[in-house]
Amino acid sequence: MFNKTFLLTVFAALSMNASAINIQTQISIKQPGNEAKVIQLQADGNQLKPADGKALPLHISAQLANDGNDQVYTVTIKADATTYYNFGAQLATGIKSADSEFYLPGFWYHRNLRSPKQAPAFHTSKSWNFREDRLSSPMTSVYDEANGKSVAVIRQLDTPQECMTTHQAGEIILSGETSLGYLGLDCEQQEAKLTFGYPYIETPKRYIRKLTLAAPVFAFAKIEKGETKTIQWRISETEAKDFGEHVTLMWQRCFDNLKPQALKPLFTPEEMKKGLTNYFRQSYVSNYPLKYNSGHTLLTSDCKPFPEAQVGFCGRVLLNAFNAIEYGEQHGEQDLVTMGNEILESYLQHGLTSAGYFYDNVNFTRGFPSDDKVVHSIRQQSEGVYAILLYLKYEKAHGRRHPQWEARIKGILDGFLKLQKADGSFARKYHDNGTDVDGTGGSTPSSTSALVMGYRYFGKKQYLEAARRTVDYLEQNIISKSDYFSSTLDANCEDKEAAIAAVTATYYLAAVTKGKERQRYIDLCEKAAYFALSWYYMWDVPFAQGQMLGDLGLKTRGWSNVSVENNHIDVFVFELPHIVKWLGQQKGNQRFLQMHDVIFNSLSQLMPTPERLCGISVPGFYPEVVQHTTWDYGMNGKGFYNNLFAPGWTIASLWEMYSPTRTDDFLKK
Repeated sequence: MFNKTFLLTVFAALSMNASAINIQTQISIKQPGNEAKVIQLQADGNQLKPADGKALPLHISAQLANDGNDQVYTVTIKADATTYYNFGAQLATGIKSADSEFYLPGFWYHRNLRSPKQAPAFHTSKSWNFREDRLSSPMTSVYDEANGKSVAVIRQLDTPQECMTTHQAGEIILSGETSLGYLGLDCEQQEAKLTFGYPYIETPKRYIRKLTLAAPVFAFAKIEKGETKTIQWRISETEAKDFGEHVTLMWQRCFDNLKPQALKPLFTPEEMKKGLTNYFRQSYVSNYPLKYNSGHTLLTSDCKPFPEAQVGFCGRVLLNAFNAIEYGEQHGEQDLVTMGNEILESYLQHGLTSAGYFYDNVNFTRGFPSDDKVVHSIRQQSEGVYAILLYLKYEKAHGRRHPQWEARIKGILDGFLKLQKADGSFARKYHDNGTDVDGTGGSTPSSTSALVMGYRYFGKKQYLEAARRTVDYLEQNIISKSDYFSSTLDANCEDKEAAIAAVTATYYLAAVTKGKERQRYIDLCEKAAYFALSWYYMWDVPFAQGQMLGDLGLKTRGWSNVSVENNHIDVFVFELPHIVKWLGQQKGNQRFLQMHDVIFNSLSQLMPTPERLCGISVPGFYPEVVQHTTWDYGMNGKGFYNNLFAPGWTIASLWEMYSPTRTDDFLKK
């Protein structure tokens, strides 16, 4: 029903960099039981009137006002009769579609061509509209590769409101109030356009589930006779030298406009750690050759262990074992120490392949994979090395040495030296014999921290040199191209974790170098940090009554989208908050210091306790797939969790955030 082409134009008299703003508008009116009518609008002074001259049951006005370097576009709708409506607009940017790249925070980067065709991307269409709650900031923006021009439209937020709908597709009349509009892009014609409107539509498809596109939706809001509705958007234009700087400038504009404030945390870091230790106790599995905390493929309804152990990524078995040992010794809880030591001893005896690498994943219903079936990821191997080196230094500080573990870790790191390619990269996945399974280099920065830690622990300079080469590759192929992808293991697309890996890699090298070299790593770290932070919410998306997350009072600021493919929020932070704080101090970046507080204070909100389980059956098992928009990983939809989750990594991530000096303490000479 919604025509992509807006036939008539509102020309604003105000100028932006000497160019008239060209906004095309339409109003769609729906009578219950009838297909909606789309009415093109044209300007008559400040009034928007039907181009065909026919009367409307609405009076619509539009105004542009200067606000600093931006323009605020205000649309006011007043009803002469009860009406169901949808208002839409397009901003003609003056940028050629062929030269355009788009940034919609936390969901769209460049043209999303790293994503599969089953997710929103230019593979499927060059014109998309999205509900605002899919985006970490309610903004759509375009960058001109040819001329360096940046244009953005940011929604000025209303009081958060949301309502349930009886249908998810087609033309739907909302059952109550919503504050959600839509933002999007249109490259179907020669000139790129930014689209926006209220209430939400999603076209040409809705992204409803992992790798699942479905029929579009067009929502209609009800306005009673005599009522007035005002909606505002902020339009900005600037210049950037590349797409990375475009993202940086747009992130800063969103931060300054949305002004996210830190919440009062529900629990202190020590209270959080104490609560999370229940996971160590309740998830412990000891009846297989590898002992482990069951960390993934658990049901939220019972949290019973699953017969599979994963050394890194989802399960983070080795890191959680060390966390249990450290906490247990600090607090005199010997059962945690015993469990942690049993896990690590079992991995020393049974957890390494014939080539000396960790078994990334072992499913005990199938048994250990044969050598020719083993597949490793550079990410999981690096995460395993990271955990064991933390353990070894901790043990050494307490007068205990583990020469067998030291030899095993040196063997893995020496293997890294052989695996590293001439350009400094590592294959994303490889066989036990070192041959590539997936030769793409997007996961390369995962290895950097392990190599730097190996250099600091063993004093072997070859590890430091290999780490430097990873960042040479990172700078040339990822940071300079703003192409952060394929770090997460359950998706291969633009993702947050790739940017966080880049931040972490450059931070580690800055910690062990001096002078100009150190400054280079700090500067690269800051560039990558803007991309990482672009996935983190600066606003609170609305929930309807009856959607559990809203009923629990969840504020989404400080939480983050996962990837284009996985459009939910989670607590994946690990070392990022304290690195962002460190960057803020190093660079005098007050926005970073404030964003650290927003993230740090927000992530305790869904801590399951005996009195407040937050939808998880066992206290301390922190939720993972937090579904904040109309998308789910497989079940339950907005306002709820997927039925399966992986608390192994959520506990490990929060534990790292609440241990902010851990890395600095390790890397000190």
